[in-house]
Amino acid sequence: MSVLDNWQQWKDFLADRLHQGENQGMGKDTVNNVAFEIGDYLAKQVEPKNDQERILADLWSVADEQEQHAIANMMVKLVENNGTK
Repeated sequence: MSVLDNWQQWKDFLADRLHQGENQGMGKDTVNNVAFEIGDYLAKQVEPKNDQERILADLWSVADEQEQHAIANMMVKLVENNGTK
């Protein structure tokens, strides 16, 4: 089963990657830029697997670049306290 199939697993996966990056010295700006790049890739290349991902994809598709950065930043905030740490 892919981490994209289950919303909670996806959030935990993102949180684990976030914590790895922070532990390796990535700053907040770098984390947010990587989140934007991941969001852009997913929106263009990956079919949403659940309702939450479909909502994010729909929002991403109508957002301008500044709004997409805001969505990515909110995803970072959403998962900051998730994952296995």
